[in-house]
Amino acid sequence: MQPDLATSVVSEPTVASHAALEEVVDVREQTPLQKLFRAQSFWVAVALVVLMLVMTALEPTFGSAENLGNISRNFAPFGIMALGMTMVLITGGIDLSIGSLMGLVAIIAGLFLTWHHAWYVALSMGMLTGLACGVVNGFLVAYLRMPSFVATLGMMSIARSLAIVFSGNQMLYQFGPDAPIVKAIGQAKWPLRAPGGWAPSWMPEFSSHFWTLIVLTLIVGWVFNFTAWARHLFAIGGNEDAARLTGVPVDKIKFQAYVFSAFTASVAALLLLGYNGSALNALGTGYELRVIAATVIGGASLMGGYGTAIGAVVGSAFLEVIRNALLMAGIDSNWQGAFVGVFIILAVLLGMQTSGTSLRALMQHWLPARNR
Repeated sequence: MQPDLATSVVSEPTVASHAALEEVVDVREQTPLQKLFRAQSFWVAVALVVLMLVMTALEPTFGSAENLGNISRNFAPFGIMALGMTMVLITGGIDLSIGSLMGLVAIIAGLFLTWHHAWYVALSMGMLTGLACGVVNGFLVAYLRMPSFVATLGMMSIARSLAIVFSGNQMLYQFGPDAPIVKAIGQAKWPLRAPGGWAPSWMPEFSSHFWTLIVLTLIVGWVFNFTAWARHLFAIGGNEDAARLTGVPVDKIKFQAYVFSAFTASVAALLLLGYNGSALNALGTGYELRVIAATVIGGASLMGGYGTAIGAVVGSAFLEVIRNALLMAGIDSNWQGAFVGVFIILAVLLGMQTSGTSLRALMQHWLPARNR
C-alpha cells in the first residue's frame, strides 16, 4: 500500500503542474479574436448595445438624438474619472477622495471667478488644487506606505470640509466678467444641428464633456498599449515585490497614478462647473462609488494588475444607460442602486470566468473538500 500512497501523492502536483502549464500556453497562443472574446469590456459593450436596442424598441424616445446626447454628456464626467481610477486600481490601490476633490476644485475655481480673475487663472487654480490633493495621496501611499483606503479616505474628509469652509457653505454663482467663457467651455456642443450647424437631425449633439473623454481615452489607451511606463504599472499590480526586484520604480509610478486620478477628477469638476454655471461644495458627493463601480464593470480588477481605457468608458456608459432606462421605464429611481449592485456582482463573476480564476475551478476545488 505504501508505494501506491507515494504514487498518489506525487501524481496530484504533477497533474496540477501540467494543468497550469496548459493554461499559460493557452493564454500565450490566443489569437486577437480570442483575446477580444475573453475581454470583459467586450461583453459589457455587447450588453450595452443590446440594452439600448431593446429600450429603443420599447420606448422610441430613448433612441432620439436628444436623449443620446444627454446620455453621452451625463456619463462623460464619470468616464473621465474612471480613466484615473483605472490606473489606481491597476496598482492594487483605490482612490476614495475623487468625489470630495471635485467639490473643492469647483469651489476654488468659483472663488477666483467671483473675485473677477480671468477664467484661465480661475481654472488653473482649481486644477492646481486638485493636483495638490493628488500629490498628498500619492506621497502617503507610495512613499509612506500608507494603505490607499486609509489615505484617500482621510483626503475625502479633508477636501469636503475645506470646500464647505471656503465656500461659507453657500453656492457660488456670481462669476464676474468671464462667466460666459466658463459656461461656454462646459456647455459647448459639436456638431451642431441645423439651423446653426451642419449635422443632420438624427445625429446627437455631443458635449465638450464627451469630446474631452474621447481625447483622454485615446491618450490613456495609447499609454497602456505602447509605453514602458504602462508595463511597469501592470507589473506593480501583478506583483509589487517582484517588480521592485526587477528594478521597476514602484514608488514613483504609484505616486504618478494617484496624481493622474486627481487630474481626471479636476477636469470633470471644471467641466461641470461650466455646465452648471455655479460652484457647489456638494459637487461629487457619492461619485467615487459610481466611478469604482464603472471601472469594475468595465473589467478592472480590484486586486490590481488589470484594467483598460475602453473598459472604463464602457462601464461608465453602461451605468448611465441603466439609469436612463429605469427612468424612462417609470421604475422608481430608488431601485437604481439595486440594479447597479447586481451588475457589479455579475461583472466580478464574469471577470473571474475570463481571467485565471474561473468559477469552474473554484467549484472543482470546493466540492471535493465538501465530499471528504
